Amino acid sequence: MSESSRRPHAASNRRAAPAQPGLAVRRAAADAFDAVFVNGRPLEEALDRLTRDLDDRDRALARMIAATTLRRLGSLRALLAAFVEKPLPEKARRGETLLLIGAAQVLFMDVPDHAAVATSVDLAGEQASTAGFKGLINAVLRRIAREGRARLEADAVYDQPDWLIRGWTQAYGAEAAGAIARALASEAPLDLTVKTDPALWAERLGGEVLPTGSVRLVDAGNVTALPGFGDGAWWVQDAAASIPAGLVHAAPGMQVADLCAAPGGKTAQLAAAGAQVTAVDRSGARLKRLTQNLARLGLAAEVVEADASNFQGGPFDAVLIDAPCSATGTIRRHPDVAWSKAPADIASLCALQGRILRHAANLVRPGGVLVYSTCSLEPEEGEGQIAALLAARTDYERVPVLPGENGIAAEWINAAGEVRTLPTHLPHEDPRRGGLDGFFAARLRRRGGPDAA
Repeated sequence: MSESSRRPHAASNRRAAPAQPGLAVRRAAADAFDAVFVNGRPLEEALDRLTRDLDDRDRALARMIAATTLRRLGSLRALLAAFVEKPLPEKARRGETLLLIGAAQVLFMDVPDHAAVATSVDLAGEQASTAGFKGLINAVLRRIAREGRARLEADAVYDQPDWLIRGWTQAYGAEAAGAIARALASEAPLDLTVKTDPALWAERLGGEVLPTGSVRLVDAGNVTALPGFGDGAWWVQDAAASIPAGLVHAAPGMQVADLCAAPGGKTAQLAAAGAQVTAVDRSGARLKRLTQNLARLGLAAEVVEADASNFQGGPFDAVLIDAPCSATGTIRRHPDVAWSKAPADIASLCALQGRILRHAANLVRPGGVLVYSTCSLEPEEGEGQIAALLAARTDYERVPVLPGENGIAAEWINAAGEVRTLPTHLPHEDPRRGGLDGFFAARLRRRGGPDAA
């Protein structure tokens, strides 16, 4: 287990763990949670490192515990504040983590209460800084098992940070912001983009075809073991994430640049449509993954390691930008995002997005198409960027997205003809089957070519 994922004081205090079933899983989950808050690491990166010695089932459980704790963190912290008379001292902050993961299992997961309580207590005994709080942790978690659900129902608490709720309220209204917050409390389903015949693959995989043509699965299990994975018949991609590439309307022979391309879902869409794709990303490691994904899918693209803000190429018939962003639209899928970002991050990302967008506008041939997208719910990262570009570039105009185009619903399109999906879209009585990632996408045309009006 990597020392970098633990609190600085924990390494020298950790004692030999008792041989209790499920303890290693909870330890990995607690360490992953701490890695997000102490070291600012992405949850998936921490879990990859911390669960290497676990089997697939235990690895999935560790991820579920850590992700559920992060997804419901606002409610869990409010509950602990009500049930713990005095906060634990700073040196025993690991005890708060153990209370949080224990409460998450008791309240939101199909885990026996005694297992959730006992493992948190035993983990507290592993460190000198928390061993003295074993009795407190045991008592609080047992009380949560008795009274916690009723308290949660009585006290409506947002699970996301206040600054995000305020921003969504300003952008979408108080009612919509509340609905978004509630939607983010549920884990996202698994969406697949298939090369051909979505209905066939929905039948084979026990899923359903969405209006966008994506195939949605619930409780899919190990993705790599599903039929069609090894044959390259499909790839994992949220239905909303598939929209921007569809706006290009790629065709055989079309020259398209995919900027910020890794891990390659949009590149795969463009290549599957027959386009000659140049996939650009600044990360060599991420491009390696993109290349591996394309090889599995039997698709080809020219792969270029370069910064999208100064990449030289073209002119292209179309340029697609999936810009670096806060990723707040993916909190259902990546709940650590809500707690790893701050308002200052939005400002710096907006500056980067602006540079990439302004440069990309120079790579499009006259008459060509520029599609800009982000997986963010923050308007300044989406609508604001397009407004700024159009104010500066008179040679560009919007090409509005039309209801029904590529299965896009009218309610997903704003007044300017841009796509704005929300986690509340595609509602379903079963939250596990509904919702979309929050995405923004706009399509522009460069004036002056044969396609110009």
